[in-house]
Amino acid sequence: MKFGIIKERKNPPDRRVVFSPKKLQEFKEKFPKATIVVESSDIRVFSDNQYKEVGIEVTKNMSDCDVLFGVKEVPIDALLPHKKYFFFSHTIKKQPYNRGLLNAILDKHIELYDHETIIKENGARLIGFGRYAGIVGAYNGFRAIGLKNESFSLPKAATLDSQKELIKELNKIEVPNLKILLSGNGKVAYGAKEMLDAMNIDRISVEDYLSKSFDTPVYCLVDVLDYNKRKDGKVINNQDFYENPEAYKSDFMRFAKVTDFFIAGHFYGNGAPYLYTREDAKSTDFNIKFVADISCDVDGPVASTLRASTIAEPIYGYDPKTASEVDYKNENVVVVMAVDNLPCELPKDASEGFGEMFLENVIPSFFNDDKDGVLERAKMTENGKLTERFLYLQDYIDGKE
Repeated sequence: MKFGIIKERKNPPDRRVVFSPKKLQEFKEKFPKATIVVESSDIRVFSDNQYKEVGIEVTKNMSDCDVLFGVKEVPIDALLPHKKYFFFSHTIKKQPYNRGLLNAILDKHIELYDHETIIKENGARLIGFGRYAGIVGAYNGFRAIGLKNESFSLPKAATLDSQKELIKELNKIEVPNLKILLSGNGKVAYGAKEMLDAMNIDRISVEDYLSKSFDTPVYCLVDVLDYNKRKDGKVINNQDFYENPEAYKSDFMRFAKVTDFFIAGHFYGNGAPYLYTREDAKSTDFNIKFVADISCDVDGPVASTLRASTIAEPIYGYDPKTASEVDYKNENVVVVMAVDNLPCELPKDASEGFGEMFLENVIPSFFNDDKDGVLERAKMTENGKLTERFLYLQDYIDGKE
């Protein structure tokens, strides 16, 4: 079987790649029957020569590959028919801007495996860039604080080489006496937690966070049952919340009263209560001054996230009184960082980590008859049709939704 790493062609350019040279070398050693080639690219964070140095062939012709690995959507005119493709297609939530892409994949009889559909039997994601979104998101949040207060200056994450360099820069600054709230219990939240811990900011309990004052910066990590409660007053478990989100209401305002800096690293499921609404943000009890919204659900559960920001212009202001975007330098605004492609700012580390997960959780399935069903669960299209698990997309590709 011949595997190919394709060139990223989407704009703005993305320098990440599924496998670094080091991980491709491991791939070859673990599975010597595999043939691996890399498409030449002048964008990728690793140069063509770095792949050649570890014995990987670099070529401009990918037509004889069986399986092709990319990161972002492949432009329609670059899709090779009758191939197996792995990339983030951004179609599984019926995103209207990619309907044409999914139709082209079907027309070209391509087998599509979206990175988001590579899951365990219980539905948990096996691969992703979430940890790196958390790492960069936390860094960018502190950078926003320095820019707003004009108290310290951090370089843009994209100008630094690695997580180690981000941590080095953070440890040069004097962090003000902040109460920091971090939401989530997955890779995103724990990526952000790595950064807070590396800065030696003390983690405290929910009870202490809500009831005590501190003379040093502290943070509190909260999960869904900390900031949501059942309408009937019962306390059950996280699974009940996931299965019956409509039975819950937000209890986030008790945190908003005492929080200076909110890092949103949670996953938001359809039907769950919003963390805070525009009305909540107007309350005199609402104390949050800075939000690093890594989850970045626009016009949704975090009311101050009016839009995704960009790597070039990562910060904007939210005026709670008018529920509108303003200059982040204005007084009495919430400073918002809501970049939706944060791992792009740390392409080397993100690529290394992604390849490690891919090599462990996906590649063995090509050589063990997919004994764990990883490929079967992930396959979205086959022989010009949607597979059974993804038939819910039929109306979407027909243009009826």
